[in-house]
Amino acid sequence: MKLKGKNVLITGAAVRLGAQLARSVAAAGGNVIIHYNSSQAEAEALQAELQQAGAEAHLLPGDLGQLSRTTQLIERARQHGPLFALVNSASIFEDINLRTTQLADWQRHLDVNLTAPFLLSQAFWKAAGNQPGRIVNLLDWRALRPGTDHLPYTISKVGLAGLTRSLAAAMAPNITVNGIALGAILPPSDGREPSGILDNVPAGRWAELEELDETLLFLLTGPAYITGEIIHLDGGRHLV
Repeated sequence: MKLKGKNVLITGAAVRLGAQLARSVAAAGGNVIIHYNSSQAEAEALQAELQQAGAEAHLLPGDLGQLSRTTQLIERARQHGPLFALVNSASIFEDINLRTTQLADWQRHLDVNLTAPFLLSQAFWKAAGNQPGRIVNLLDWRALRPGTDHLPYTISKVGLAGLTRSLAAAMAPNITVNGIALGAILPPSDGREPSGILDNVPAGRWAELEELDETLLFLLTGPAYITGEIIHLDGGRHLV
């Protein structure tokens, strides 16, 4: 229960990986602030699930694409008490390439995947003052080995990787800033496994969700001397 009594804001926490992160924080005793945009029903169901398990959970609706209102999310989250950690998990992931990407697609990905985490992190840091805190950014193995697929998404994550390291230096010594670069973590929501997705994964398998839990909790509760690091949870995909 290393997070007992500590408030953790997780963006995009209503569904899929975000919901898994919320469950792991709650299981470690943390008070979870569940940010969501369009997934209200799922957010409410997750809140009920966590509360039934004895955790404290609060809902925080907000559209990260509305950048002028993004910093208000930190203020609203702090109504439940000081924040110990911010997990930037919300993300747009669209399968478009150089030929098919339109300016609106490009800007939408940058707004939600890069600019919103910057604004939230900046507001979190300012609100923390001299108190210790942690920021964890959810990245992708593509961020360190960008290719031609999922172009706006990939470039937004490249930027977030750079931002992670820059903020780690700027926010030291009180706030640690680290990232988790994900690989084959969770199959698509339609249940169909993409053909060949494990061909270039040395581990030869999908990740276990418990491995994601362990990585997040390590960065939230482990040594405060670790900052500016990006841990690849991808079975070695970035090596191939």
